[in-house]
Amino acid sequence: MTRRPPTGSRKTVLPGGLRVVTEAVPGVRSAAFGVWVGVGSRDEALPEHGASHFLEHLLFKGTRKRDALEIAVVMDAVGGELNAFTAKEYTCYYARVLDTDLPLAVDVVSDLVTSALVAPDDVASERGVILEEISMHDDDPGDVVHDAFAEALYGGHPLGRPVIGTVDSIEALTADAIAGYYRSRYQGPQMVVSVAGNVDHDAVVRLVEQAFPGLAPASPAPLRPWAPPPALSGTVVEDRPTEQAHLVLGTHGLARDDERRYALSVLNNALGGGMSSRLFQEVREKRGLAYSVYSYSSHHHDTGMFGIYAGCSPNRVDQVLQLCREELASAADKGLTDEEIARAQGQMRGSLVLGLEDTGSQMSRIGKAELVHGEVLPVDELLARIDAVTPDDVRAIADDVLRRPLSLGIIGPFPDRDFAEVLT
Repeated sequence: MTRRPPTGSRKTVLPGGLRVVTEAVPGVRSAAFGVWVGVGSRDEALPEHGASHFLEHLLFKGTRKRDALEIAVVMDAVGGELNAFTAKEYTCYYARVLDTDLPLAVDVVSDLVTSALVAPDDVASERGVILEEISMHDDDPGDVVHDAFAEALYGGHPLGRPVIGTVDSIEALTADAIAGYYRSRYQGPQMVVSVAGNVDHDAVVRLVEQAFPGLAPASPAPLRPWAPPPALSGTVVEDRPTEQAHLVLGTHGLARDDERRYALSVLNNALGGGMSSRLFQEVREKRGLAYSVYSYSSHHHDTGMFGIYAGCSPNRVDQVLQLCREELASAADKGLTDEEIARAQGQMRGSLVLGLEDTGSQMSRIGKAELVHGEVLPVDELLARIDAVTPDDVRAIADDVLRRPLSLGIIGPFPDRDFAEVLT
């Protein structure tokens, strides 16, 4: 009879300050291993713009133990998935493998994070790859418009700059600058190891201790000297000869530890989170003005954003913007109905649980929660917090956030418009 591991997350802090969190998932034969580093594009001074993402690429180019080909071969040989991503305030390196291959995943990913060479030749070759990635990103106005919206909200602050960097900033970064960024930022107290799947916590801790030798004595994670972003309101318009206009209209939201974030999530789902949402019904279903329209909220250490995205024909952009403004004003003035709120809560509950059906999603949930919140809440507790949101809570957050000054990012064939009238 196979012994199932106990469910629930567990946490251990190693002597060097490295945190290890695990979540046993019964009934699976896989394991996901991730290293979350509390370093992202927000940590970059202007001359370092793009360094966090550049470094993410370079860590796969070779370590003292393996070159780039060996890294790829050893994971392909066991059918594993190995990847990484960079965000505004953190970077994650992860692997997903069969549970029996977890020791290999721990060894490979930890080796990348702790022992990368950052060789000048690799910097030169990977620079070309990243410049191609920037070109690919720039070819998709549906992606670029979110950068334009962030710039409208935050201006030249690091939160207003694209994570990937720019052509000029990537061409200016040197191997010495990236290597120095790596050595100074990738420290034990700034990292979290998260593992989910058919795993045993104590066994994982032993593997991690072996894979992260030589960590400095325990010390608290230093407070980052992050400058608060400005509370701007404006428009960023990029004139392009596109067939479709892409826009994001929104405002400043809530910081990631604001307890009202659950109420804002319910509001977001009711406004633009699904096919029954107000925006989808009013903009797409009733009037056929856009194929894609939705709202979203995101959170950072000390701020956040709430936005509405739509893609539409350029000659319909004024109608779409007007409808979006009307729905924001209506929600702020009149609130949402109890039925809408109950439906949004049900959608959130289902999305949360169904989104955690695989070990990779569980690994991401516990790793990000420990890194940014300092704790991992059980899924049942998260569901309880969603259920605890009242209609009055939703109406109060709508009255607050949706009355804040608006900003707009827009891309399309608009050579002679600044859209300033949309914000008044």
